[in-house]
Amino acid sequence: MADSLHRQEALPGQDIPLRVKQRDQWANKMEFILTVAGAIIGLGNVWRFPYLCYKNGGGAFFIPYILFLVTCGIPLFILETAFGQYTSQGGITCWRKLCPLFEGMGYASQVIILYGSITYIVILAWAFLYLFSSFTVNLPWASCNNSWNTDTCVLFDGKNNSGNWTSPLSTSSVVEFWQRRVLQLSSGMEDLGSIQWDLALCLLLVWVICYFCVWKGVKSTGKAVYFTVTFPYVMLVVLLIRGVTLPGAMDGIYYYIYPNVTRLADPQVWMDAGTQIFYSYAISLGFLTSLGSYNKYNNNCYKDSFYLCLLNSGTSFMSGFAIFSILGYMAKDQNVDISVVAESGPGLVFIVYPQAVTLLPFPQFWSVCFFTMIILLGVDSQFVGLETLMTSVTDVFPILLRKPYRREALLLVFCTVCFLLGLFMVTQVLIDSVTTLRI
Repeated sequence: MADSLHRQEALPGQDIPLRVKQRDQWANKMEFILTVAGAIIGLGNVWRFPYLCYKNGGGAFFIPYILFLVTCGIPLFILETAFGQYTSQGGITCWRKLCPLFEGMGYASQVIILYGSITYIVILAWAFLYLFSSFTVNLPWASCNNSWNTDTCVLFDGKNNSGNWTSPLSTSSVVEFWQRRVLQLSSGMEDLGSIQWDLALCLLLVWVICYFCVWKGVKSTGKAVYFTVTFPYVMLVVLLIRGVTLPGAMDGIYYYIYPNVTRLADPQVWMDAGTQIFYSYAISLGFLTSLGSYNKYNNNCYKDSFYLCLLNSGTSFMSGFAIFSILGYMAKDQNVDISVVAESGPGLVFIVYPQAVTLLPFPQFWSVCFFTMIILLGVDSQFVGLETLMTSVTDVFPILLRKPYRREALLLVFCTVCFLLGLFMVTQVLIDSVTTLRI
């Protein structure tokens, strides 16, 4: 009885005609678990958390991190998931059921997801370009004999370094591939440059993948995550096993987890820990509310949320061992301090790690493994965000959008518009977040 009372298909005052499709539910609990895992486990677990540990006192960073996890992360995670499950509504209309005055919060969260969908997906386009470039006899970033290289290009292969790698006049071949081949940076913001059609095609490919992962709602999303969520863990384990067997790996891991408790006196450490929890757990974005709304009313969302939180943090922790074992090997091979090679964000994924694979036997194989992992980590976060948007909009206009094929048509229009807007992100314009990085 309680289930039927809370499975309303319209807001008070609205009558749903019989011909309108009823609201979907997850086929089973595993689909819900994997989809939420895909939403909250992404690039931030690989390129942000390990670096924050290294920068903020190693093992000591876990003290504020766990504190924020217990007091903020898990409670809010459970609250949002239970909120969606109780109301059976997406990220906008759930607030209308609770208190109409708060409905604007739902719209604001969807605007954030919309902006994120347009920009976040460009990272996946970059990753696809690196992946396709990995299927070559020689990795293009492992050489200075390409059309985009300059006279200052230096190849750091760990065996024939020229000795002037610290000179500001020399640039790594990996950096030149990133800046001059992938980004093709222009002179400044006033010079938009032309669209890079190889990146544009990669961007189109990602949007097509996301569309077909979401077009049937949770029926297609729930099936796609069986691959997009589980396979990155296979790649991560492969990279971890390979990393810890390399010389210098233990040095990198030491820098990653060795506790420096004096850093806890710095307020920035605590700010980074809290920020990482809210960022990694997708708090206050409507993801959890929308995905939880497809659960059965009596589902034990408390247990599910607790396990998902542990999975998220555990993945971040394990990623640090995989990343810093490689960085330790790279630092030893080049005879430099770990601080020289340790980077966060795009610098780690598109400069440091590509440089590292050039030092390994069979570099093409490890490059394919790494960028496949990066793509799958990012693509499930992308299409789950897309599903969240579609769920929220569909619940606002259930009579209009739950009719056959209307949701698919709206999704196609949305993906097309976002792709066209994303073309501005694959021009040659210089962006502030891309700095001149040298190794």
